[in-house]
Amino acid sequence: MSDSQSTTPSRRATHFTAAFALSCALAFPGALAFPGAVAVAAPLDVPGGSTGYSAPGISASTPAPRLTSVDNFRDVAGPDGGYPAAFGLHVQPGVFYRSNALATSDADAAILDTLRLSAVYDLRTDSEVADKPDRVPAGAAYVRHPLLSGNLSAASDLKTPDDAREFMRGINRSFVTDPVVRAELGAMLNEFASTGGPQLFHCTEGKDRAGWTAAMLLSLVGVDRETVYTDYLLTNEYSAERVDATLAAAAEARGPEKAAVYAPMLGVEREFLEAGFDQLEADYGTVHNYLLTGLGLSPQTIAALSAKLVA
Repeated sequence: MSDSQSTTPSRRATHFTAAFALSCALAFPGALAFPGAVAVAAPLDVPGGSTGYSAPGISASTPAPRLTSVDNFRDVAGPDGGYPAAFGLHVQPGVFYRSNALATSDADAAILDTLRLSAVYDLRTDSEVADKPDRVPAGAAYVRHPLLSGNLSAASDLKTPDDAREFMRGINRSFVTDPVVRAELGAMLNEFASTGGPQLFHCTEGKDRAGWTAAMLLSLVGVDRETVYTDYLLTNEYSAERVDATLAAAAEARGPEKAAVYAPMLGVEREFLEAGFDQLEADYGTVHNYLLTGLGLSPQTIAALSAKLVA
């Protein structure tokens, strides 16, 4: 279902205008000088109490399904009907999903089919895809945007858990510093904005590359930073059973000390994402400057993403 099928023309216009105002105000506080403009901290008055975007079969009371074979699958909007965004709005459920690799069981594949996804974006490298190919949901386009950079073989030389943590901080910094990664991210966000219907993006474990992408989407519409960190850390809850099993197997195969070295890389820690945000603020000042200058998004693209994300 496209956005044009879900709203009347007048409500679509109101929705886009609201989202454009939100994106401009977040990017340029105080820049909205037209009559009736509101401050960033004030709620945006949307006639009828809704922006009008409606994902098929999804409402704020419909939680994303929990999958057994893809344990880190979840709604970017959050687990409780949509995180609070700027202007008193909320992130709209059923629009963007994130996950680990889609190596789904038959039962989980059937569940994903019911979401009527329009596109699946795979953020993995060629070798990762070859190792665990996606089972693409019915009717969804499959799009590749590899996001890893740097000398990943260095992971084999890690000596301590702190080495592993610094490695993960470096991965998050690369989302800001690596021009190839920024180009892929920018291209994908442009596709997010121009593609109708619910969309899903994922990496291998659904935590770092997918985590950064989700953090950018949430930040784009003014979800507060603490909520973004809390959402990021949900990986440790969703994937706990798999992480524990992986650590146990590693300890048995290579010994407890070696397993402990790599343990930080199996989940997420707040400081990993903080490192990315710190780099972003050092290089670009704000998330919106990063989106505009670093990723090359236009104000119109940011407004279109906002229109999809908020309700």
